[in-house]
This record gives sequence, C-alpha cells and structure tokens, in this order.
Amino acid sequence: MADPASTAKPEPVATDPWKRVEHVPCLLTIELPITAFRGADLVRLTPGQVLSTRVTAGQDVPLRVNGELIAWTEFEAVRDRMAVRITDFAE
Repeated sequence: MADPASTAKPEPVATDPWKRVEHVPCLLTIELPITAFRGADLVRLTPGQVLSTRVTAGQDVPLRVNGELIAWTEFEAVRDRMAVRITDFAE
C-alpha cells in the first residue's frame, strides 16, 4: 500500500516571485544635493523656505529603497504636486 504523503501533488510554484515580499515595508529615498549647506543653515530652516540644489531640469537623481540604489529618476510637476519619473534601473 502506497504512503498517501508520497502520492500527494506538490505545491504549485508561485508564478509571481514578488508576492512573497509585497507586504514588506520599504523606505524610498530621493537624493538631492544641496549646495554649500551647513549645520547653521539646518537650524535656521523655516517652513516655505526654498533651497537651491545642484540638480538641473532633466538631470537624473538616485532613488534608493532601504538604502540600496535601485533606479534613476527625474522630477516633474503633476498638477499641483512634484513627482519622480523612473528613467533607468540601476544595475
């Protein structure tokens, strides 16, 4: 008589490997270099203040997930919000 466990169908393999990590929280970070910024500038920051960056229009900025570089992005205006568009994935 055959052992029922040995004749059982194997579990189906997940077709989407991302299903296993969909619930894991991630921190997305966009890096913007600020020119000549110092500690004294940090303590004087105020709401609504505009900071000058080294990034020019159309220049790619790094996108990191939990500290790991995953892509390059560029900023764009979408209605009344700023958004980032992925331009290339990191290797």
